[in-house]
Amino acid sequence: MRRNLAARLGVWSAHHRKAAILGWLVFVVLATVIGGAVGTVTASDEEMGVGDSGRAAEILKDAGIDEPAGELVMVGARTADGWRDAAADLSKALDATGEVRGLKAPLPSEDGKDALLRFAIKGPSDEAGDRVQPVLDAVDKARQDGAGRGISVHQFGDASSEKELSDLLADDLKKAEFTAVPLALGILLIAFGAVVAALLPVGLALTACVAAFGLLSLASHQLHLFETTYSVMFLMGLAVGVDYCLFYLRRERDERAAGRDAETALRIAAATSGRAVLVSGLTVMVAMAGMFLSGLLLFKGFAVATILVVCVAMLGSVTVLPALLAGLGDRIDAGRIPFLNRRAKKGVHASGGLAGKVLRPVLARPKFFAVGAAVLLLSLAAPALGMKTEQLGLEKQFGSDAPLSVAYQKITDEFPGGPAPARVVVKADDIGARPVRDALDSLTRKAGDGAELTVHKASGVAEIAVPLPGTGTDAEAKKALHQLRDDTVPAAFEGMDVEAYVGGDLASSEDFGDQLGRGIVPVFAFITAVTFLLMLFCFRSVVIAVTSIALNLLSVGAAYGVMTAVFQHGWGAELIGSEKVGAIENWMPLFVLVVLFGLSMDYHVFVVSRIRESRDRGMDNRAAIREGITRTAGAVTGAAVIMVAVFAVFGTLSMQDMQQMGVGLGVAVLLDATVVRMLLLPSLMTLLGERNWHTPRYLRWLPKISHEEAEPTARPYAHNSPVPSGR
Repeated sequence: MRRNLAARLGVWSAHHRKAAILGWLVFVVLATVIGGAVGTVTASDEEMGVGDSGRAAEILKDAGIDEPAGELVMVGARTADGWRDAAADLSKALDATGEVRGLKAPLPSEDGKDALLRFAIKGPSDEAGDRVQPVLDAVDKARQDGAGRGISVHQFGDASSEKELSDLLADDLKKAEFTAVPLALGILLIAFGAVVAALLPVGLALTACVAAFGLLSLASHQLHLFETTYSVMFLMGLAVGVDYCLFYLRRERDERAAGRDAETALRIAAATSGRAVLVSGLTVMVAMAGMFLSGLLLFKGFAVATILVVCVAMLGSVTVLPALLAGLGDRIDAGRIPFLNRRAKKGVHASGGLAGKVLRPVLARPKFFAVGAAVLLLSLAAPALGMKTEQLGLEKQFGSDAPLSVAYQKITDEFPGGPAPARVVVKADDIGARPVRDALDSLTRKAGDGAELTVHKASGVAEIAVPLPGTGTDAEAKKALHQLRDDTVPAAFEGMDVEAYVGGDLASSEDFGDQLGRGIVPVFAFITAVTFLLMLFCFRSVVIAVTSIALNLLSVGAAYGVMTAVFQHGWGAELIGSEKVGAIENWMPLFVLVVLFGLSMDYHVFVVSRIRESRDRGMDNRAAIREGITRTAGAVTGAAVIMVAVFAVFGTLSMQDMQQMGVGLGVAVLLDATVVRMLLLPSLMTLLGERNWHTPRYLRWLPKISHEEAEPTARPYAHNSPVPSGR
């Protein structure tokens, strides 16, 4: 029988162990060193923009105008004008840092109890986060000095929030690394009962992540990245890297436990689980490629990161893993943990004992369980019907009690529109022409108190900072923004040959959301079409392809519903240290959709391949379902527990979007591995019967891919190399 690609890779690696292992290590080291040497390029504000806000940013960039990183410090007192001495002392301290420019006189509030200091950080805006620390120290000292005199000091701005965000992301990623890895290792110790067997998947997953980090740094010079991209890459890399190795290793151990010799067991594992890993990895990568159709730089970065890490993890699983297994032989069970090892051995020999008990009633009453499982998933999905999405501002990302969030809220309450004004950007051939200048002055007056006009005459560009009412992000602010865009600005420059666009934080958020709305349809169409075609090619069955998509959509819908319930409505949010924020991060639904469509194929291809393998050996449909699911239950359960644990770690991080991502993905994988794979899939396949495997006449030209590996005659791995002894 002609071996499939995975089998050929596995056999080659087993025969050339040193070349495979050394090649992997050289690849990881080179990728890491080169990636570290070239560094990472992060996306600028101009690149992030889309729509009118993106055009406004592009005009400023083309003109060489660097928008300064503005900062606001509010000094409050118990009585009117009680802030004056503290504000004067703080102004001197800020000047003394040498990092402040354009410091303006204190702006009193309406009741006179608060004053606002406005200034910018010196140097390029993209370096402001690195230079703001002396300013933060000066403000903190003023806060401590004034505490005993009833003086309050609050700071918010571009530089301070950027630094806080960067520090928080770095801390969160470090926390995820130091929590998720031991968790995965502990779960694998329980699953295998041996230290070496547990270390192998974790070690390969981590080296795959390290190599992918280096490759991503190289890629960032062509496609600039967001800071959250590395967190997403680590999340995906650790999850799929461990899963792929687990599937492969579990099958090899099962075959050894069934009495196969070492080479035969490894060859069968390569031809079956290795092939499932290749199909799953390819499906995940192609699904992730759908994010390129979103038209947003954020998702393009996510696509590159996830494709790279999945590709590296997949290649490591089908090349260096067989070489390590061949080299280790029986030493794979080194470091046995007595009690856990007995459980693991028992689990291998009686694979799927619990699964068999669960399946018995499911296969006996498939209609009841199919309907029940579907109703459960649809019920969990119900809250998603009222899902609201928005680009969560920093005050929501950090939590309502975070110092930066408190400062933002207090400054906004006393000085509406201050932290996040709209910015009207105007470009004209002659920005100083009388009609244009009159229009600019008129628009500035109409914008009200706090509006500021800046003219860059040499560049032919002008800017107007327009304070927005309300919090600067609420419904009142959005209404004012739309009026500014749709009526005020067009009317001011009617009949003039100028370009006028409205940007700013709120405008960017609105444009980002609009682009997401336009992008989700082609992305969804792409990933469903690709999933359908890959499953059709793999199993030559329209029914399998259609049911795969339907089951994925049920998992995604349930994840949406839980995310909406927890984060939008606040049901149980305090249990994970979060809070009700009233909305879902606007990029989260599309991201979760794509990732889950990819990840769920791990389990689906692995399980259905084993069912088809049993079917190819002559079993009837019901027996093949029982055999396939019971034999894969241990691996699927272990893989799911690891994925859920990794995602749960992200659900406990500080950033709201990381929490939403962790909870959404964790819940979906949990439901996918239990309700979908153990209840809905077997009951649905039982009801469909032989239609599962029917290939329509018009598709019989598709190549028939064997899902069963014939037992080959054993031969040594390499000349004069002993075959590892049986267990």
